[in-house]
Amino acid sequence: MLLYVTLGSNDIPRARTFYDAVLPVLGYRRQRESDEEIGYAADGDTRCRFWVVVPYDQRRATIGNGSMVALHAERRADVDAFYAAALAHGGTDEGRPGLRSFHANFYAAYVRDPDGNKLSAVCERPE
Repeated sequence: MLLYVTLGSNDIPRARTFYDAVLPVLGYRRQRESDEEIGYAADGDTRCRFWVVVPYDQRRATIGNGSMVALHAERRADVDAFYAAALAHGGTDEGRPGLRSFHANFYAAYVRDPDGNKLSAVCERPE
């Protein structure tokens, strides 16, 4: 359904440090970069699906109230590692790893990146 996702940043080097530490625990690696953007993809994917960019209109990047990107995690341990890496690299807590009421196996953690964008890692497999 989704081709790719972009999040705005006001500091690409800071965002690169954060995402280079956080996304590999979910299987995504930086594949492209310039002064204006960084792109991440899963190993073997032919295109970047997750981009962090300086806004095209050159205005300051802002966050959307109610906006969030949820990323798939294979295992609950990956959710835990995502959360720990995010907090260790400038992210902030928006919800510790744990089961949520959405269904019996919805295990998630919520963080904000250094620009304030909200992210979640979710594992829906029973363990």
